Amino acid sequence: MTPHRFPVTVYYEDTDMAGVVYYANYLRYIERARSEIVEQLGLDQNAMRADGIVFVVTRVEADYVSVARMGDRLEVVTTHQAAGPVRWTFDQEVQRDGNVIFRAHVVAVTMTTGGKPVRLPAKIRAMIAK
Repeated sequence: MTPHRFPVTVYYEDTDMAGVVYYANYLRYIERARSEIVEQLGLDQNAMRADGIVFVVTRVEADYVSVARMGDRLEVVTTHQAAGPVRWTFDQEVQRDGNVIFRAHVVAVTMTTGGKPVRLPAKIRAMIAK
């Protein structure tokens, strides 16, 4: 699978008092990249929610390797796959000039809006498998 690439620019609002990207903002960057993947696959999350199905992140393993600062141009590089009937996994790196500064393994599942796990619809499993 070809990795998905998502550009990010670090703004002043992304930084903490030390002038580096606040740790939680890396989670925002990788979330935006995953949202972009969902959109590019043609999945309409509003329609899914109307049908009673949503994606929920259930696990994040994160490693902070280096820091980013205001003005840095970063790239979120993501590979993903269906991992069983309910789970969708993502391996994500935030890179600066090709060097990894943050990496995460994310597990998302499909659930009903009532909070019960539900199988990924066959259409979505087929899209993810591409």
